[in-house]
Amino acid sequence: MSTSIPLSSVLIPHHIAIIMDGNNRYGKANALGRGEGHIAGKDALDPIVEYCLETGVQVLTVFAFSSENWQRPPSEVALLMRLLASTIHEQMPRMNKYRIRLRFIGDSSQLDDELQALMLDAEAKTAHFEAMTLVIAISYGGQWDIAHAAKQLALKVEASDLRAEDIDSDLLGQYVQLADAPAVDMLVRTGGEYRISNFLLWQTAYAELFFTQTLWPDFTANELADMIAEFAQRQRRFGKTSEQIETQVLR
Repeated sequence: MSTSIPLSSVLIPHHIAIIMDGNNRYGKANALGRGEGHIAGKDALDPIVEYCLETGVQVLTVFAFSSENWQRPPSEVALLMRLLASTIHEQMPRMNKYRIRLRFIGDSSQLDDELQALMLDAEAKTAHFEAMTLVIAISYGGQWDIAHAAKQLALKVEASDLRAEDIDSDLLGQYVQLADAPAVDMLVRTGGEYRISNFLLWQTAYAELFFTQTLWPDFTANELADMIAEFAQRQRRFGKTSEQIETQVLR
């Protein structure tokens, strides 16, 4: 795969998260049939996964279906559920070929039993792969994620396994989704909107944000490569001053 920048010249983020927005608008702009924009969006994922693997990204998390998406028309929700199932079926040979671990985050209790079983099976069959991890967020919301983590801690306090005064941000962070993965370094949103839409609120606390007018089905590895090049030029201070960061680099 050819990209617009040499891979060796940039600092590669460990964890990239993408809000894959713009499928419906792509379908309308290209006079496609109902739902075909989502089908085009499904097909756009493969080259992005391959590029991240080649580049050395450890984790790629994509927002496939949010907790708020349940409010969409029932026919669209049903289509998205079918596409999610077909995506899992189609990805499995690729996961095996490239040794990529497949994971899912979100409130799976709202999904039908067949889809839940498919997700669990895919996770189990790829759990030992270490080349990269592809995370698909389904029925996921950042506020739900934090509330769910808080509930787990509350249950421990209720059972006298934990004291309330022991709870801090570090402990809460151990109970959110993807607690065992690197924090998100880059958050990308396609489709021209400038918001994060309740996605990975905890995990993106210090992520670098990238927004593009490109609709998701048109998003390419070249555009992602350009973003990674910009990412490498940004100074990530994590609350410190520029002078402190520069001093650390010189040591």
